[in-house]
Amino acid sequence: MPNFSEMPDLNYLWAAVVAYVLAGSLAIIGVLLRKRPERTVLTLMALGVALHTVAIAMRWERLGHGPFVTMFEILSSNVWSLMLAFTLAYWRLPSVRPIAAVVMPILFTMMGWLMTTSPGETHLPPTYHTVWLFIHIGFGKVFLGAVLVAVGLSGVILLRPTAFGQSRFQRLPDNERLSELAFRCMAIGLVFETLMLIAGSIWAQDAWGRYWDWDPLETWSFITWLMVASSLHTRVTFRLSPRIWSLLVLTVFVLAFLTFFGVPFISTSPHKGAV
Repeated sequence: MPNFSEMPDLNYLWAAVVAYVLAGSLAIIGVLLRKRPERTVLTLMALGVALHTVAIAMRWERLGHGPFVTMFEILSSNVWSLMLAFTLAYWRLPSVRPIAAVVMPILFTMMGWLMTTSPGETHLPPTYHTVWLFIHIGFGKVFLGAVLVAVGLSGVILLRPTAFGQSRFQRLPDNERLSELAFRCMAIGLVFETLMLIAGSIWAQDAWGRYWDWDPLETWSFITWLMVASSLHTRVTFRLSPRIWSLLVLTVFVLAFLTFFGVPFISTSPHKGAV
């Protein structure tokens, strides 16, 4: 069991998780009951992000490095970045706030995984002491956040014909508009994943003396990039229906999720994503 007196940042982290769960549960219940507790949901989301920011900052100060090394740190920082991205989308796009019913269960899954992961400590490897690490990881988090919002929009499109979705997603824009918003989010994701790969190559040159080595994480990141680019190209070229496009978006997200959080378990290369 973690010692909360020795790791005070955990108190803030669990408080943030509680705020996230309350916000997400309230948002989902609001969709189910056709209520609109949106101001409360947004307040709880913002509170959770603020508490989580404090938790990450305290751990950073205590250990002397950012949340880049262990799976606990990677999960924590990604929950933070994804919640931040979705909170901003929830705030700036009031017309699509019911997508929380799709997005929050995904985030709940990551939070549950985080809570079962050991918050053990480790030292930052020498190869991580470069500004390109921050740039590389930052671009990756923007990419995944943009794709997550697209997943929420796509999930609504797929749920609309069902008994659940017919009455609960009526006030959202039509499927064409949601599909267009998802396309824009995916386009943003493509830009930032491209920048992520470029920054990662520069980091690899500094750290290991090569720009690219086709290790598992590099390979699957490139496959994900190809899938994102292909999905965007396919939608434009073949004028895909909103439903088919939504299925492509979900496929891209699953692939990206497995790349970010699955490859670290199987990779034995120096560039494995987590230790």
